[in-house]
Amino acid sequence: MAIQNPKSTEFLCSNKKDARKFVFIVSSCYLFYTIAERQYCGLVIMTKLQKIKEDVKNLIDKSKALELSLAYDLTLDKAEKEKANKIIEENKLDLINFRNEYEKWYSEALEVIKRVLPSRYEDFRCLYKDDKRKTLDYLTYTMSDYMINVKNANVDSQAAFPKFQMQAKILEAAERKFESSLFEIKQVLQADIFDSELDTARELLKNGYIRASGAVAGVVLEKHLEQLSMSHNVKIKDKSPSISDYNNTFKEMAIIDIPTWRFIQHLADLRNICDHKKDREPKPEEVDDLINGVEKISKTVF
Repeated sequence: MAIQNPKSTEFLCSNKKDARKFVFIVSSCYLFYTIAERQYCGLVIMTKLQKIKEDVKNLIDKSKALELSLAYDLTLDKAEKEKANKIIEENKLDLINFRNEYEKWYSEALEVIKRVLPSRYEDFRCLYKDDKRKTLDYLTYTMSDYMINVKNANVDSQAAFPKFQMQAKILEAAERKFESSLFEIKQVLQADIFDSELDTARELLKNGYIRASGAVAGVVLEKHLEQLSMSHNVKIKDKSPSISDYNNTFKEMAIIDIPTWRFIQHLADLRNICDHKKDREPKPEEVDDLINGVEKISKTVF
């Protein structure tokens, strides 16, 4: 097998059979690399879990300080204000500025909810801002309204307090799930592993190994859909389900919408060009689209 230029998209082998063999070798080497990387992640798993636990605990502690601050800000009665000041002084509590600290807390808490308790992600987000809201009243008031001092004849800033309390309760539920046996460690670490594997695919593409790059990205997509099926307790009839098998099942069960289904099917078509014998080689821009598309699905479809 005479390879003159290993970075060529055609691999410049003596014939197509040798080219396919070379692609297979490169793909295998990089897949073995990702397997070794997974094993390494297993060695540091307790460190990662401890870090996540600490982050959740710190966010919950911060939520208590924010709740106290918000309650203080919303206390209009002078006598109640003096009573609150006395409690703060006696207990040596630190009263933080809610408007200065809330946005940072929300952004960090949202990421925790997304990773640990994805079923409540939309609930948590909508308490901050409801894009589908048609009217502003006590029920539809959100934390973003409070942050920019929105009010009308139907509702004022007092409505922010129960909304924030609900966000804090969802965060506490995430901590309980983290501690429970129902929480799978794999769900926390999988996103990091996928990112690393997609970096591998990008490096392959950068060095001209187009088909191998697409193959690695395809594996990531397949593993993410497998994880999605486990998260939703979905059983696929086929013993070795393909991307299309997962995709069609998720559409039928309304786990994904039609545009997402079409997008995943498009990615599956690109992956097939890379994995199977076709009349043409995959184009670099197609594989780049595949990698970016897989990254989007892995971060937005839960």
